[in-house]
Amino acid sequence: MEEKSKKATKRREINGVVVGNKMEKTVKVRVDTLEAHPVYKKVINKKKVFFAHTEEDLEVGDEVTIRESKPYSKKVRWLVVNNKKE
Repeated sequence: MEEKSKKATKRREINGVVVGNKMEKTVKVRVDTLEAHPVYKKVINKKKVFFAHTEEDLEVGDEVTIRESKPYSKKVRWLVVNNKKE
């Protein structure tokens, strides 16, 4: 039989800011985006919050990069891959 090789999947990566760290191994990350209104062309700030799994000890205000991953729980479906701590 033929062995199937694993395909590398391209998963989304997003930059955001940690806004909550009260949970164990999970942080709340806010992602801000700018979008132009399709008709009026006014620039609109959009914010979305994601729950991300992490083994690191992160503080509120840290900039992080999160990537889509397997579901860790009901709400946690992202993984912190890079911490831009200064």
